[in-house]
Amino acid sequence: MKDTRQKLSIATLASVAALLVAAPAQALDFDGYFRAGPGATKKDAARACYNLGISGGHYRLGNECDFYGEFGLAQTGNADGVAWKAKVMFNEYSPGTDQGTSSSSFEQLYVEGKGFDISPGTNFWVGKRFYGRADVHILDTFFVRMDGVGAGADQIAVGGGKLGVAVFTSDSGAGFGDSGTGASTNPGVRLNVDFSEIPVNPGGTLRVVGTYTKGNYDSVANGKGTSGFGLTLQHNQEITGLGAKNTAWLQYAQGSAGLNGNFGAMTAPSGVKQWRAVESLAWQIGAFGGQAVALYGQHDRDTLAGTAKYNEISIGGRGSYAITKNFKLVAEAGYMQKKPEGSPTQKLAKLTFAPTLSTGPGFWNRPELRLYVTTAKWNGPANTASGLGGLTGLGDGKTTGTSYGAQAEVWF
Repeated sequence: MKDTRQKLSIATLASVAALLVAAPAQALDFDGYFRAGPGATKKDAARACYNLGISGGHYRLGNECDFYGEFGLAQTGNADGVAWKAKVMFNEYSPGTDQGTSSSSFEQLYVEGKGFDISPGTNFWVGKRFYGRADVHILDTFFVRMDGVGAGADQIAVGGGKLGVAVFTSDSGAGFGDSGTGASTNPGVRLNVDFSEIPVNPGGTLRVVGTYTKGNYDSVANGKGTSGFGLTLQHNQEITGLGAKNTAWLQYAQGSAGLNGNFGAMTAPSGVKQWRAVESLAWQIGAFGGQAVALYGQHDRDTLAGTAKYNEISIGGRGSYAITKNFKLVAEAGYMQKKPEGSPTQKLAKLTFAPTLSTGPGFWNRPELRLYVTTAKWNGPANTASGLGGLTGLGDGKTTGTSYGAQAEVWF
């Protein structure tokens, strides 16, 4: 069934692409991202990756066991002063290598336009899309991620900043509900208010994201839908003397709202609360570039979801140094800690070294072709919390591991 759906998705994408290409006198844009490559673990046939499963994600260099790609087409045009865009994006995901199963889906399918006479400066949109994302690249984590199916208006000039308002829904059905993460099978509605680019200090701007959620169901099998509230404060600071940018988040959520501005657990009562503080610095000083992050968070127990109360800590960074225009040495070190209530603290540290070919000397230059060696060390409680297979899933009972391989990463 999965293979059939995948073939249908590919055929559908090809049809959409053909229609877009066939449209005359309009601009067609192509964008996307993918990562792929072989890997193995010392003394084991399968590759292993090292992760504690905290909300802050994991340090990903030389530590990704999946293949992932997303490929988008956008048709843009201008009709009597209205600038519009129609976007479709298709993804492909495999949890292992190309020898295993994979899944495909449409991640984005929307239309937006700006210049309508009722409010010429406002951008209106309807469909399924990525929305309001803000991430830390080395963690592969979006700390703001309002993705989903909905409609909204943004780029509204208010008090020196920009205002956006959007409403998202998740539909009920056997496995077809969409919570923005693809995990929900129950209906709900979400309202997001995003006030960004507020000047607060020289070189610094503030962003405020508010979230309200409501689960619209009540059943014996799935429980009762609940309401939720979330608030994110995001401060962006340009540090021009160092060629750097700092981003800080302070986030709070309760009930069925998620910390990232999306849906959370749709049955979580208002007494379930969570918060986190994140600081991330990115820089490029001559040949030396990089990104660093520090995170601390607290998450309440959710009885219905079967999750324990826990605290989380994450601190680490990735640096790159250009030896030549196209060859750089890249290294990444990270430490993560998770302390569930009533259980021992889980700890994990990893270090990766990756000689890299790139199209340029900067930290953000892509494509990159990497060789990598990753070594990691974790404790017994981290193995125990991961089940019989342990933290790596290999079931060997070890608390250290070394992985190696090659990886390509590109965005376009």
